[in-house]
Amino acid sequence: MRVGILGGTFNPPHLAHLVCAQEAHAQLGLDRIVLMPAGEPPHKQLSAGDPSPDTRYELCLAAVRSDERFVVSRAELDRPGRSYTVDTLRLLRERDPQDELTFIVGGDMAASLPSWREPEAVLGLATLAVAERVGAKREAIERELAPLAGAGRVTFFDMPRIDVSSSLVRERVAAARPIRYLVPDAVAEAIDRNGLYRAAGEVTT
Repeated sequence: MRVGILGGTFNPPHLAHLVCAQEAHAQLGLDRIVLMPAGEPPHKQLSAGDPSPDTRYELCLAAVRSDERFVVSRAELDRPGRSYTVDTLRLLRERDPQDELTFIVGGDMAASLPSWREPEAVLGLATLAVAERVGAKREAIERELAPLAGAGRVTFFDMPRIDVSSSLVRERVAAARPIRYLVPDAVAEAIDRNGLYRAAGEVTT
């Protein structure tokens, strides 16, 4: 099976996440997309007022429940410590060695791959699929990754520009502004029902 993995804090999941997953599924011929919420992300700090990992997992389930192309994994939530991509890919490889893994990232994240833990091991375990339009930025990413062993396992797919972020959704909830059409209806309902993101305070990016 050709499996795409889309990782993130999903704090909360929004429509740009789902469009990215959909485009990867369609353009790369993937059989299934796995949303992989991070337990303890190494690249960003969650604030004390953010929802628990279990709540973020439930938000992801709500986001994709009606779409059979997508599933949600607890692999990083149930593993203690920082959620490093290389460890997650090794775990998935051990569980299902017959699967072909594709790790899905945005252009900015792809360009930072050389600074990840064991970047060449990441490329040995999975194809890196980068959501980026054709142009100078794609060429810059290719140059940045060229020195890595396995750079030939980097592919690109086109992603419509959607200026929605989790931080924008959190800010709008805190300001009592509507978030419908920015997140799936089931996510908006869960945020409202559980009173998430309402407390004033520092907003993480």
